Amino acid sequence: MSKKVLILSGSPRKGGNSDILCDEFMRGALETGSTVEKIRIAEKKIGYCSACYYCAQSGGVCARKDDMAEVLQKMIDADVIVLSSPVYFYSIDAQLKTVIDRTVARWTEIKNKEFYYIVTCADDAKASQETTIACFRGYADCVEGAEEKGVICGTGVYQPGEIKKSPAMKQAYEMGKAIQ
Repeated sequence: MSKKVLILSGSPRKGGNSDILCDEFMRGALETGSTVEKIRIAEKKIGYCSACYYCAQSGGVCARKDDMAEVLQKMIDADVIVLSSPVYFYSIDAQLKTVIDRTVARWTEIKNKEFYYIVTCADDAKASQETTIACFRGYADCVEGAEEKGVICGTGVYQPGEIKKSPAMKQAYEMGKAIQ
């Protein structure tokens, strides 16, 4: 059975290292016959959650009129969600954090998802990515029926494209290809 895969690339750099890993994951997933869409968050207009809770009184409709409604619907419809971010001060970047926060409008509708996490950082130590991965896991803990399926860590990469020499490239491709 083919799955609907949504890749949320938090990288602010098109062709940045985590964005490249998203492409490799997508290449593998497409080979399984899955439907795959990658959204580059930086290319969307998505404002911060203002905690006004308009959504709670309007059936999940957000007071902000931007691209998030479309992204949120795709998250609800997906079978698999890939969260990808470079490490920024041991955490996820602002672009992806904004998306996660904005799911509050309909977060209870995001159910039974398989999650994959892609993280890159300039530091060579995988320990430098632990807090970022914990942020992803914290979000998934709020999703009913969430199942973590894989984590891809690209370490020691800073300049765009450096990841191409990393074992993380093959790992991303193989994880995408393993979607069933």
